[in-house]
Amino acid sequence: MALLELTHLQKQYANLGVVRDLNLEVAEGEVLCLLGPSGCGKTTTLRMVAGFLQPDGGDIRMDGKSLLRLPPERRPTGMVFQRYTLWPHMSVWHNVAFGLGLRRRPRAEIEQRVKDVLELVGLPEMARRYPAQLSGGQQQRIALARALVLEPRLLLLDEPFANLDAQLRERMRDELLSLQRRVGITMIFVTHDQAEALVLAHRIAVMREGNLEQIAAPDEIYNRPATRFVAAFVGTMNLLEGKVSAGQVIAGPFRFPVPSGLKDGETVTLAIRPEDLAFASGGFPVRTVQVANLGHYRRATLQTSEGGELLAFTGGEIPSEGLVQASRVLVYGASGKLAGVLEPQALAQVKP
Repeated sequence: MALLELTHLQKQYANLGVVRDLNLEVAEGEVLCLLGPSGCGKTTTLRMVAGFLQPDGGDIRMDGKSLLRLPPERRPTGMVFQRYTLWPHMSVWHNVAFGLGLRRRPRAEIEQRVKDVLELVGLPEMARRYPAQLSGGQQQRIALARALVLEPRLLLLDEPFANLDAQLRERMRDELLSLQRRVGITMIFVTHDQAEALVLAHRIAVMREGNLEQIAAPDEIYNRPATRFVAAFVGTMNLLEGKVSAGQVIAGPFRFPVPSGLKDGETVTLAIRPEDLAFASGGFPVRTVQVANLGHYRRATLQTSEGGELLAFTGGEIPSEGLVQASRVLVYGASGKLAGVLEPQALAQVKP
């Protein structure tokens, strides 16, 4: 049985569906990431699970029991907010101990649990300091400690690293991943940062306009996105519009046999990762218009003979002109759903 089940979950504001018939399960010990653009319903979903918002429909169940009648303080959840929400007039120790005090835990237990959790997040020496005396990363770790000290079954994180600079954000991701592995706590992590989701999650749930577009492991989300939206949103992708004509898919310089399920005259989209494009004999002609050196690889902007542009990522030399081949192509039909994946054997039939 799943630890958490969301069934037909719905939330509306002013007759606008923010979350629409959402169904998903979270296993014990899993890190699930809710990924999507701003306004897609990620934070609303998290706040319904925490009990800060009441759903307009559906159910939230933990261990098979509904949480809908439980107020936030009685739910076995802890929440870390984007803005930390530490009380500035309280010391770190009192910020972390606050929830235990509300639950009327014995003083000796509070002392021990606060001590243990501050050691867990690597800040035992900060107990007597105040939030204003801490760096952004330290404040975020204290906010995490305040949630963990309650020993929740489920930890909810709402873009907790959004206010940190890039270098600190990466370090905090690594620390959270290490902590989760040590403690084994179940997490739901909200973000619009694709790299964050790919690094942290066991599974990623991609949301769009209140709907679930795809839920899968990070590798599958990246390598086999189920819809055109997911393909465009996760990572960098070359998208070429085309159509099915006379038994072929025609898009830019590509011509190849039609994947099953596509009809003559149907519009299609080809999706190609930049790392799946390489200079090679037998490809189609391109001209290099720009090269950016990004350290461990180079990003080339290429122009095709039709005037379209493609991005290619490579660690090798980039000529000013040459022939380019794709090693893998995703094909999306008019519905926006994945119709086929063309691997090297199929792509050998491409006619430049």
